[in-house]
This record gives sequence, C-alpha cells and structure tokens, in this order.
Amino acid sequence: MVLLEFGDFRFDLQSSWAKLPDGWDLREVASVAVDRRDRVYVFSRSEHPLCVFDRDGVFITSWGEGMFTRPHGLHLGPDESLYCTDDGAHTVSKCTLEGKLIMRLGVPNRPAPMWSNTPFCACTHTAISPEGDIYVSDGYGNACVHKFSADGKLLLTWGTSGTAPGEFNLPHNICCDADGWVYVADRENHRIQVFDGKGKYQGQWNNLHRPSAIFMPGGSCPYCYIGECGPVMSINRTAVNLGPRLSIVTKDGKLAARLGDRTKENFPGPFTSPHGIAVDSQGSIYVAEVSITGWGNLFPNTELPGGKPRPCLQKLRKL
Repeated sequence: MVLLEFGDFRFDLQSSWAKLPDGWDLREVASVAVDRRDRVYVFSRSEHPLCVFDRDGVFITSWGEGMFTRPHGLHLGPDESLYCTDDGAHTVSKCTLEGKLIMRLGVPNRPAPMWSNTPFCACTHTAISPEGDIYVSDGYGNACVHKFSADGKLLLTWGTSGTAPGEFNLPHNICCDADGWVYVADRENHRIQVFDGKGKYQGQWNNLHRPSAIFMPGGSCPYCYIGECGPVMSINRTAVNLGPRLSIVTKDGKLAARLGDRTKENFPGPFTSPHGIAVDSQGSIYVAEVSITGWGNLFPNTELPGGKPRPCLQKLRKL
C-alpha cells in the first residue's frame, strides 16, 4: 500500500487501478468524470478516447474513436451529459453517456484568431452552472471565459491576457459551485480566480503552483480538489514543495490537505502532471495525468525512472 495522508485525510494510492483490454494503452489521460453510479469516464489521448470503468477498475466499454483530435477536458453535467473539450479541434462536444453527440460548440478545426476573445482558440475545459449555463475556459490561444446558454447561444465573454484581477495567463480549467459562482484555474498566474455568473471578479485563491485541474463536488461538499503542476524552469525543476501535487481546499480557499508533494525524500513524487480530477460517492479521488507531456516538461531529455512509464490514471481510495 502507498499511503498518502495529511491530517485526517488518508488515501491508498492505486496506480494500476484501471484494467484495460489486452493490448490497449491510455497513453495520456487528459480528464476524468464519475457518474451517479460511480462509473468512471476516462478521456485519453489514445486510440480509444473515452473508456468507461466501474469503481473497481473493471472495463465496461469505450467510444469516441475518430471523434476527437486532442482530448483536453471532460465534465459531467447535472443531466449526466458529458461535455468533451477538444483543444486540438477547438470544440466542446456534448454527448450522452453512451457517446451520442447532442450538441457541439465551435466548428471543428476552425479556430478563432489568437487573442481575439472569440470562441474558440484551443479551449481547455467546460463547466455547467446550476441554471444550465455553459462556461468554457478558452486558454491556449485566448485568455478568457465564454458563457453560453444551455442551447449553445453565446451570452458573455470576459477576461484578457494579464495578471490583474479578472485577467488570465492560461485559464486551464473551470468549475461552478451550487450557488453559480465560477472558479477558474488561472494556471500560469498560480491562482484560482472566483467570479459570479456575470463574470464579475469576487476574489482569488493563492498558495498554489500552476493549478491545472479543479473539481468541486455538487451539493454541500465543503471541499474543492486542485491538481497542481510542478516547476518546469531549468533553475527550479528539482525544487521541492512545488508539486506536482493534489491539494484539497475549503470553499473559501483555505488549505485542508496537500497530498503527494515532492520532497527530498519523495522524489520525483507520485504525480507527474495532474490534469483532471473527479471524486466518487465514497470520497475516493481519480486523478488524470498527461504523463508523457508532463515528464518531458519536468525533466526534458531524462529517462523515466526504471525505464517504466509514469502512471496516467491514478485512484486515491479513501481510507
């Protein structure tokens, strides 16, 4: 057992949790979602982009073959539709749990001009408000958030490149709480920014290092889960206490737990590049990682430890 613990939080880290059919490989997992029956939906950059498992990691089915260019974000809406954000095709596809396309935002392979604040230029993630509005973080070629109606009409865009409140430096992930507030992982500004449903800045959470993934369970859950990337500059790649790691914070942004952080004794640590997070009904956490890209950024031209690939989908089973 690999134990990750912080205060009252205790988890068994399961790196080989998902059982794939023979010959299959997830390669990199961009995001993950869990439905009401604790079935786990895995959005990967592989030949089988959407794989479904039960809570114990038993493979159920797959779909999406030939449907996506570069999977990036996955969000399960209140109606249990899946919103698949494809930064390579510059689209968001709303699908049933079985893979039927319901609606698509954006035109495949027709990106908006960079920094134009028009949808989309390498969009990153999608979230749904309690009222059914759709929020999309448009982060790699834009620096903004778009708000759409439930039927796909563009209602509002806010943000621009910068470091001031309401500005972004790679809005990489997004979620909504039960009150309709919007939380944006402003990755390269090392913060989570908080907005109301009209895009008005309400505050920010700091004490984070390149937050890449953010997940907030529905209902009255008091916690938010954040995946943080590690340092990638040549002068700090081997620094400690900067991640990659998983942080659990309260609804007002105060740190409750920090799991798997890199230390001198724990190097390079259990995580490579936490890119998507979901939590099941039992409190277990599923962490999607773009491990190939992440390792190349953390340690370029460096062989993997033991020559083995880093995990791309890990489960933290709550103890």
